[in-house]
Amino acid sequence: MKKTYYYKFIPTKAEEDAEKPNGAIFPAGRDLVEIRDLYPAPVKDPMNPWQIKKAATSTDIITGKLMLHHNDVFEYIFRHWSLEMCSSVVAGHKVYAVISDLTDESSPIRYHSENIYFEKGPQDTFLLGWMDLARKANMNPKDVIGLYWENRSGTFQFKVLHRRN
Repeated sequence: MKKTYYYKFIPTKAEEDAEKPNGAIFPAGRDLVEIRDLYPAPVKDPMNPWQIKKAATSTDIITGKLMLHHNDVFEYIFRHWSLEMCSSVVAGHKVYAVISDLTDESSPIRYHSENIYFEKGPQDTFLLGWMDLARKANMNPKDVIGLYWENRSGTFQFKVLHRRN
Protein backbone atom coordinates (compact mmCIF):
# COMPACT_ATOMS: atom_id res chain seq x y z
CA MET A 1 0.00 0.00 0.00
CA LYS A 2 1.17 3.49 -0.80
CA LYS A 3 1.43 6.22 1.85
CA THR A 4 0.55 9.83 1.13
CA TYR A 5 -0.60 12.98 2.89
CA TYR A 6 -4.29 13.87 3.06
CA TYR A 7 -4.65 17.64 3.36
CA LYS A 8 -7.59 19.13 5.26
CA PHE A 9 -8.34 22.67 4.08
CA ILE A 10 -12.05 22.84 4.86
CA PRO A 11 -13.35 21.94 8.32
CA THR A 12 -16.29 19.66 8.89
CA LYS A 13 -19.44 21.25 10.34
CA ALA A 14 -18.60 19.82 13.80
CA GLU A 15 -15.03 21.23 13.67
CA GLU A 16 -16.36 24.59 12.51
CA ASP A 17 -18.91 24.72 15.37
CA ALA A 18 -16.24 23.75 17.91
CA GLU A 19 -13.99 26.62 16.80
CA LYS A 20 -16.78 29.24 16.65
CA PRO A 21 -16.94 30.02 20.41
CA ASN A 22 -13.18 30.56 20.57
CA GLY A 23 -13.18 32.81 17.53
CA ALA A 24 -10.31 30.78 16.15
CA ILE A 25 -9.73 30.04 12.52
CA PHE A 26 -9.60 26.40 11.46
CA PRO A 27 -5.96 25.42 10.96
CA ALA A 28 -5.28 23.58 7.71
CA GLY A 29 -3.53 20.33 8.42
CA ARG A 30 -2.49 17.04 6.95
CA ASP A 31 -2.65 13.40 7.97
CA LEU A 32 -0.63 10.46 6.76
CA VAL A 33 -2.94 7.94 5.09
CA GLU A 34 -2.58 4.67 3.24
CA ILE A 35 -4.08 4.34 -0.23
CA ARG A 36 -4.41 1.48 -2.68
CA ASP A 37 -1.77 1.53 -5.42
CA LEU A 38 -3.13 2.14 -8.89
CA TYR A 39 0.25 1.13 -10.26
CA PRO A 40 2.55 -1.59 -8.94
CA ALA A 41 5.54 -0.66 -6.82
CA PRO A 42 8.74 0.01 -8.76
CA VAL A 43 10.50 -3.27 -9.46
CA LYS A 44 14.10 -3.57 -8.31
CA ASP A 45 16.58 -4.58 -10.97
CA PRO A 46 18.51 -7.49 -9.41
CA MET A 47 21.69 -6.33 -11.18
CA ASN A 48 21.28 -2.72 -10.01
CA PRO A 49 18.84 -2.54 -7.05
CA TRP A 50 19.94 0.93 -5.83
CA GLN A 51 16.65 2.81 -6.00
CA ILE A 52 17.93 5.89 -4.16
CA LYS A 53 21.18 7.31 -5.52
CA LYS A 54 22.78 10.34 -3.95
CA ALA A 55 26.06 12.20 -3.92
CA ALA A 56 26.97 12.60 -0.26
CA THR A 57 27.41 16.20 0.88
CA SER A 58 29.81 17.49 3.51
CA THR A 59 26.78 18.17 5.76
CA ASP A 60 25.63 14.53 5.41
CA ILE A 61 29.05 13.33 6.50
CA ILE A 62 29.80 15.84 9.27
CA THR A 63 26.39 15.51 10.96
CA GLY A 64 26.17 11.76 10.37
CA LYS A 65 22.66 12.25 8.96
CA LEU A 66 22.01 11.40 5.32
CA MET A 67 19.28 13.71 4.01
CA LEU A 68 16.73 11.97 1.78
CA HIS A 69 14.06 13.68 -0.30
CA HIS A 70 10.36 13.32 0.44
CA ASN A 71 9.54 11.66 -2.90
CA ASP A 72 12.29 9.03 -2.59
CA VAL A 73 11.24 8.12 0.96
CA PHE A 74 7.54 7.79 0.14
CA GLU A 75 8.18 5.86 -3.10
CA TYR A 76 10.98 3.50 -2.06
CA ILE A 77 10.85 3.18 1.75
CA PHE A 78 7.42 4.05 3.19
CA ARG A 79 5.73 1.92 0.52
CA HIS A 80 7.19 -1.14 2.29
CA TRP A 81 6.59 -0.02 5.89
CA SER A 82 3.42 -0.29 7.95
CA LEU A 83 1.28 2.81 8.42
CA GLU A 84 2.15 2.79 12.14
CA MET A 85 5.90 2.91 11.47
CA CYS A 86 5.47 5.69 8.90
CA SER A 87 3.21 7.68 11.22
CA SER A 88 5.76 7.39 14.00
CA VAL A 89 8.50 8.86 11.78
CA VAL A 90 6.23 11.62 10.43
CA ALA A 91 5.25 12.52 14.04
CA GLY A 92 8.94 13.18 14.76
CA HIS A 93 10.05 9.96 16.45
CA LYS A 94 13.26 8.12 15.64
CA VAL A 95 12.95 4.59 14.30
CA TYR A 96 16.13 2.64 14.94
CA ALA A 97 17.30 0.62 11.97
CA VAL A 98 19.98 -1.65 10.59
CA ILE A 99 22.15 -0.77 7.59
CA SER A 100 24.00 -3.44 5.62
CA ASP A 101 27.04 -2.05 3.80
CA LEU A 102 27.44 -4.06 0.60
CA THR A 103 30.34 -2.02 -0.79
CA ASP A 104 32.59 -5.08 -0.39
CA GLU A 105 30.18 -7.76 -1.57
CA SER A 106 32.41 -10.58 -0.34
CA SER A 107 32.13 -9.40 3.28
CA PRO A 108 29.09 -7.19 3.95
CA ILE A 109 29.07 -5.24 7.23
CA ARG A 110 25.93 -4.73 9.36
CA TYR A 111 25.58 -1.54 11.37
CA HIS A 112 23.15 -1.40 14.28
CA SER A 113 23.63 1.14 17.09
CA GLU A 114 22.12 4.28 18.58
CA ASN A 115 23.69 6.19 15.65
CA ILE A 116 21.73 4.21 13.04
CA TYR A 117 18.14 5.48 12.81
CA PHE A 118 15.54 7.04 10.53
CA GLU A 119 13.73 10.30 11.40
CA LYS A 120 11.88 13.28 9.98
CA GLY A 121 14.09 16.16 8.88
CA PRO A 122 13.44 19.82 8.08
CA GLN A 123 11.12 20.94 5.29
CA ASP A 124 9.61 17.59 4.27
CA THR A 125 12.92 15.75 4.16
CA PHE A 126 13.94 12.65 6.09
CA LEU A 127 17.25 11.77 7.74
CA LEU A 128 19.00 8.43 7.93
CA GLY A 129 21.44 8.41 10.83
CA TRP A 130 24.58 6.80 9.43
CA MET A 131 27.38 8.18 11.63
CA ASP A 132 29.10 4.81 12.24
CA LEU A 133 28.92 3.85 8.58
CA ALA A 134 30.13 7.23 7.26
CA ARG A 135 33.17 7.11 9.56
CA LYS A 136 34.10 3.48 8.93
CA ALA A 137 33.55 3.70 5.15
CA ASN A 138 35.72 6.85 5.06
CA MET A 139 33.07 8.78 3.11
CA ASN A 140 34.01 11.99 1.32
CA PRO A 141 31.82 14.73 -0.14
CA LYS A 142 30.60 13.89 -3.66
CA ASP A 143 30.99 10.12 -3.17
CA VAL A 144 27.94 8.57 -4.86
CA ILE A 145 26.02 6.11 -2.73
CA GLY A 146 23.14 3.75 -3.46
CA LEU A 147 20.43 2.84 -0.97
CA TYR A 148 17.29 0.72 -0.87
CA TRP A 149 15.00 -0.94 1.67
CA GLU A 150 15.22 -4.73 1.78
CA ASN A 151 11.81 -6.04 2.81
CA ARG A 152 12.87 -9.61 3.62
CA SER A 153 15.54 -8.62 6.14
CA GLY A 154 13.96 -5.31 7.23
CA THR A 155 17.21 -3.42 6.65
CA PHE A 156 18.58 -0.58 4.60
CA GLN A 157 21.03 -1.83 1.97
CA PHE A 158 23.89 0.57 1.25
CA LYS A 159 26.74 0.67 -1.24
CA VAL A 160 29.35 3.21 -2.31
CA LEU A 161 28.77 3.30 -6.08
CA HIS A 162 31.48 5.79 -7.02
CA ARG A 163 34.29 7.39 -5.03
CA ARG A 164 35.28 10.99 -5.66
CA ASN A 165 38.72 11.29 -7.22
